[in-house]
Amino acid sequence: MAQLDTLDLIVLAVLLLGTAAYFTKGTYWGVPKDPYAGSYSSANGAKAGKSRNILEKLDEAGKNCVIFYGSQTGTAEDYASRLAKEGSSRFGLKTMVADLEDYDYENLDTFPDDKVAMFVLATYGEGEPTDNAVDFYEFITGDEVSFSNGGSGDEKPLSNLKFVAFGLGNNTYEHYNSMVRRVNTALTKLGAVRIGEAGEGDDGAGTMEEDFLAWKEPMWAELSEKIGLEEREAVYEPVFSITEREDLNPEDHDVYLGEPNKNHLEGTSKGPYNPHNPYIAPIAESREVFTVGDRNCLHMEIDVSGSNLSYQTGDHVAVWPTNAGKEVDRFLNILGLGDKRHTVISVKGLDPTARVPFPTPTTYDAAVRYHMEICGPVSRQFVSSLAAFAPDETSKAEMTRLGSDKDYFHEKVSNKYLNIAQVLEKVDSSKKWTKVPFSIMIEGINKIQPRYYSISSSSLVQKDKISITAVVEEIHVPGADHVVKGVTTNYLLALKQKQHGDPNPDPHGLTYNITGPRNKYDGIHVPVHVRHSNFKLPSDPSKPIIMIGPGSGVAPFRGFIQERAAQAKAGEKVGKTVLFYGCRRSTEDFLYKDEWESFARDLGPSFQLITAFSREQSEKVYVQHRLREQAAEINSLLEQQKANFYVCGDAANMAREVNLVLGQIISEQRGISLEKAEEVVKSMRSSGQYQEDVWS
Repeated sequence: MAQLDTLDLIVLAVLLLGTAAYFTKGTYWGVPKDPYAGSYSSANGAKAGKSRNILEKLDEAGKNCVIFYGSQTGTAEDYASRLAKEGSSRFGLKTMVADLEDYDYENLDTFPDDKVAMFVLATYGEGEPTDNAVDFYEFITGDEVSFSNGGSGDEKPLSNLKFVAFGLGNNTYEHYNSMVRRVNTALTKLGAVRIGEAGEGDDGAGTMEEDFLAWKEPMWAELSEKIGLEEREAVYEPVFSITEREDLNPEDHDVYLGEPNKNHLEGTSKGPYNPHNPYIAPIAESREVFTVGDRNCLHMEIDVSGSNLSYQTGDHVAVWPTNAGKEVDRFLNILGLGDKRHTVISVKGLDPTARVPFPTPTTYDAAVRYHMEICGPVSRQFVSSLAAFAPDETSKAEMTRLGSDKDYFHEKVSNKYLNIAQVLEKVDSSKKWTKVPFSIMIEGINKIQPRYYSISSSSLVQKDKISITAVVEEIHVPGADHVVKGVTTNYLLALKQKQHGDPNPDPHGLTYNITGPRNKYDGIHVPVHVRHSNFKLPSDPSKPIIMIGPGSGVAPFRGFIQERAAQAKAGEKVGKTVLFYGCRRSTEDFLYKDEWESFARDLGPSFQLITAFSREQSEKVYVQHRLREQAAEINSLLEQQKANFYVCGDAANMAREVNLVLGQIISEQRGISLEKAEEVVKSMRSSGQYQEDVWS
C-alpha cells in the first residue's frame, strides 16, 4: 500500500473537516451571531446574506400573515408590532413584522391566497414615503410596474393578494395620510383585495391611538370572516426571553452599556453614519440665546470634521437622546428592578422573525436609559395588557378600567401626559410591580428615536460645523403635579451646562449620564447623524426668497441668510431676501438679533426683516398678520419674480394660517376668486415654489 505523503494527509484532513461541517452545521463550534455586530453602513438597510424574497421568508418561518411597516420615528413600527401580537394571541395567526426596505416586491403576484399582508404606513413631510418605504412606494405606484409572471397592471396581477392597511398622518399637513391612500389605490388597481377599511390615524388631532383602536376591531371581524379565523382568549405570549447572566459583569468587554452596535462597543466606530450608526460628535460651542430667566433656547455648534458627515443648507441633524436619570430610576424602581439595574441580561427573540430592538447582552439600566422611550405617551391597549400583572386585585381593576374606558383613560392618563412608570405609580405606588415581565415592557414601549432639528447654518460657510437652534421643552399640565420635560432638549441643556463649568448639571431637576456608556461621550460629545431634506434654497442666488419663521422656526433661515450674505460678500448677485420673524418680546426671545444686523450690512437693501412681537401691544400680532400687511410686495415677488416661499415652524396653527393668508393675498391682489387663488397656492406647492419644514 502506498504511503501517504504530507500533502495527502492535509487534503484528507480538509475533506474530513468539510464533511463534519456539512453534517453538523457548525453545531460544535458555531457561535451565535451578534445581530448588532455590523456598522449598519448599508444606506438602504439591506442585511447581507438574508433573502429579500418575502414569500421564502414566510414559508421558512411558517407564517401566514406579514405586517409591513413604513416608519420614520418608530410609531408605525410599534403599531405593526401590536397588530402582530394581537393577531397571534387573539386569533392564532402566525405573524411576522417586516421592514419594507428589507424585501423586494416583484413576486407579490405569487402571494398565496391563504396568507394576508398588512401595511402600516406613515406619511412623512409633504406627502412623502418614509425613508424605509421609498423603494416599495416607487415600485408599487410606478407607471410601468411589472411582476415576476410578467403581468401588467391592466391584467390585475395581484388578484390573490389580500391586504389590510392603516395610515399614520397629521391633518395639519396638506397631504394628510397620502401614503396609505396612494398605496391602497395602487394595490386595488393592481387587483389586490383590501379587507376592512383603509384606516387613518390623525396625530394632528391627537387621536392617533383612538383612531387605531376604533379601526382595528371591525378589521379583525372582517378578516376573521374572510379567512376563517376564530377568536380566542388573548393570553400574553412573550416575544422575547430575558435571561439574567450570572456569568457576566457589566465591566466585561462584550457587554453593551448603551453602545448602538459592535463597532461602538469596541471603540472602532466608523462611517457611514446614518439612522443605525451615529457619529459621536464634539460640541464645539454652546450658548443661551434667550435673555429671559424662565425659558431656554440653545444654540450649539456640532463639529463633524473628519467624520465624512456632510450636509447641505436646509438639511436636518438627528440627535440621539439619553433618558433622564430621574425617569430611569422611576421606571426601574416601580418594577422592583432598582437593585438589579446593573445585572447583565441577554434578550433573545423566541420567534426567528422577532428582532431584539437593542444589542445584548446588556443591563436593565442600559436598556432603559439608552434604548426605550420610557417618557413617551402611553397607549390604552398597553395599559390593558399590564392589568394581568398588577400587584393586587384593586390595582388590576383600576388598570382594567383605564384600558377599557376611553374617557376615563383620557382624564387620568392622556390629558396629564403620564408616562408608563407614572401610570403604575398613580395606580399603586405602595407596591412594586414585580410581576410585570421585562419582556412586555420591551414589546410595549417604543425604541427611543433620534430627534430631528433643522440645521441653522450654511454648509457653504461652515461645512464642518452644524448649528442647532432648540427651545428647551417643558409643558405645564393643568391639574397635574408634574411638569413634562422634553427628553432631548433637556439633555442638550445638560451638555451646555457641563460645557460652561457646571460639574453636576441637572436642568429642571433632571440628571443625565452625559459622559455616555463607558465615558465614550466625555469631553462634551453627542451622538448625531444627518438627514437630507428637500427644503432648499434656489440654485440661482439672484432668485428672491420669502421666509416665514417665528420662534425656533427661524433656524433653517439663519442658514439660508448666512449663505446669501456670504454670496453677496463674494460679489455674487443676490435676490430679494425677506424674513418674517416673530416671538413674544424683542427684549426676551428675539433670536439672533445681532446677527440679522450683521447680515443686513452684508446683503444691503436686498435683505428685509419684518418682525412680529406678539406681546408688545394690547392685541397679539403674529407673522401671518405682518404677511398680510405686505400683501402687494409679496404678490409682486411671487407673480413677477417667481420668488420661492418658505415656511418653518408650527404646523397646526402658524403654517395653516400662513397658507390661508397667502391664498387671500393672491385672491385680492390678482382679482381672482379665493378658490382660484387656493389652486395657485397648491400649484406653488407641487412645483416646489412653496416649501414647508413644519412640525406639530
